[in-house]
Amino acid sequence: MVGACAPPAPAFPSPDYSKHRPILLEVLQKVQNEIDSIVAERTYDTTAFSIEVTSSKGSLWSSFHRARERDPLRPGAEEVDGNSVYRIASITKTFTILGVLKQHTAGHLNLDDAIDTYLTDLKGAQSGSIRWKDITLRSLASQLSGLPFDWPKSGLPARFHDPTKLGLPPPNNSASLPQCDQSNEEEKPCSGADLIMVAKSLMPLFAPNSRSTYSNIAFELLGLVLSKVSGMSYEEYIATSILNPLGMNATTFVTPPDPVAVLPKNQSWYFSVDQGVHNPTGGLYSTSSDLSLYLRYILSHYNDLAPGINWLQPASFATGPSTYYGMPWEIYRTPTPNPVTFYTKGGEVPGYASIIALAPEYDLGITILVGGNAKLLSRLLKAVSIPLVEAAREIAGLEVRERYTGTYAATDLNSTLTLAYTPDKGLYIERWISNGTDFLAVVLQKFLGAMDDGTRLQIVPTMLCMDEEKQKGERWRAVPVEADQGETKGVWDDFCITHMYDYTYDGEPLNEVVFWDGEVELTGLKIRLRKIHAMKEEVREGTGSAAVLKLTSPTWTWSRVIDCVLKLQTFVPGLAGMKTHQ
Repeated sequence: MVGACAPPAPAFPSPDYSKHRPILLEVLQKVQNEIDSIVAERTYDTTAFSIEVTSSKGSLWSSFHRARERDPLRPGAEEVDGNSVYRIASITKTFTILGVLKQHTAGHLNLDDAIDTYLTDLKGAQSGSIRWKDITLRSLASQLSGLPFDWPKSGLPARFHDPTKLGLPPPNNSASLPQCDQSNEEEKPCSGADLIMVAKSLMPLFAPNSRSTYSNIAFELLGLVLSKVSGMSYEEYIATSILNPLGMNATTFVTPPDPVAVLPKNQSWYFSVDQGVHNPTGGLYSTSSDLSLYLRYILSHYNDLAPGINWLQPASFATGPSTYYGMPWEIYRTPTPNPVTFYTKGGEVPGYASIIALAPEYDLGITILVGGNAKLLSRLLKAVSIPLVEAAREIAGLEVRERYTGTYAATDLNSTLTLAYTPDKGLYIERWISNGTDFLAVVLQKFLGAMDDGTRLQIVPTMLCMDEEKQKGERWRAVPVEADQGETKGVWDDFCITHMYDYTYDGEPLNEVVFWDGEVELTGLKIRLRKIHAMKEEVREGTGSAAVLKLTSPTWTWSRVIDCVLKLQTFVPGLAGMKTHQ
């Protein structure tokens, strides 16, 4: 096991993609070349895809591919683009939770209420059955309910023509199972009454809130709650509260017409399946352009969707040391010296695989929709996400150098502050003189104690401003960071607790640095310094250097990472204007 504590992150504001950056253009061309190489393989002859990358401000890049082989009887869309429709499976769960958060904010439900507060038919669970009174809406949303993955359908025994040949006893309980099916065009879709009937007889996998386990049933129950508190059907509520306000006009629970649909050869049947009561867990159809609208909304509002709730925070542990469940995100934090956190949600149904991935520190959202061979999804995600984040980090570093580094001085005092930046150290105080005193040494020694010579004062953004209304006066905080100790091994070596000490002097924070136009304000010293010269540029833009961000470690590879994340996302078990069309 490799363990090491990382410096504070994020160590920079999100990149500004509105500027022309050769780095990004160069990297995206390399990404497209890699994608072209992958999809040229014969195994993907019947596979189509739509990929879009967006920031919170607008789309940055897209790539589309139509399958080389299509069903002549049901070919689907003639061209694949941002308006082509796919089934998006468990990405639907994020819409369900956004609906729950909106109702929580409106006061129509409370995340910490038990599920049987709203679904009263679940009250009075018998001994040995599920303890519904201990399962809250938050538990359901966070994969902490302890409920099974899915519920039995009447068609399950029928799929085995002779169960006894498989070592199974003859079925004798089929009559008590709901006479419906979520995955068959020929069967009627299951209803809310079917779900409640089954839920009352389910056995738990785990005690509520004890450990995480993926459950589709949890989100189906939340769909029933949304219907009850809103007075609408679940589908109508999601449309009126989310899809319509965001302008997601192509996103629907109603099967779209074939001319706009991506219909995989030999697997197009599932496109028309009515999910019924399973809609809250995986019933939506959507497009890459609509999902980019959705990701822009999340990137802009994830911290203010509901009072006191950051929608992207982890809620429970998954099985990997760096993977977590949110509400309902599958979250991966890279075990690297400069960790990157990806908030993802995806899923898979017959013929379709999909994923949305957010990297808020870099203001990036990625949508990948695949129709056909589901194995293409992980390869596309690796081809897009890794170089894209590497480029974004390099752009962020360039912007920090351009905007913040340099020497600041007071004209009437012997006071200067020199800020420098490197990818491994972030933005840090290189020299700090106050009234002729080496104040950097004073801070490190007197305030922080005797520390080694490699300790630096790194400054990190708080995402707060002195003037919040005009967004002026960016407030940063100086944090002591010990010298890089290299890789360490063993239990407890990566046990890292975040401390942001608030050193004050005369009632003001001594470690606050406020950036105004061409000036820095040192709040605790009650002084403003004006920039007298900028730091010399040390890194040539346009190299596309991947050395800036290393997203690998000796014990992890991206193939393993992507595979781990995608395993969390199943539904059914077992720059702007730059586009590429194929």
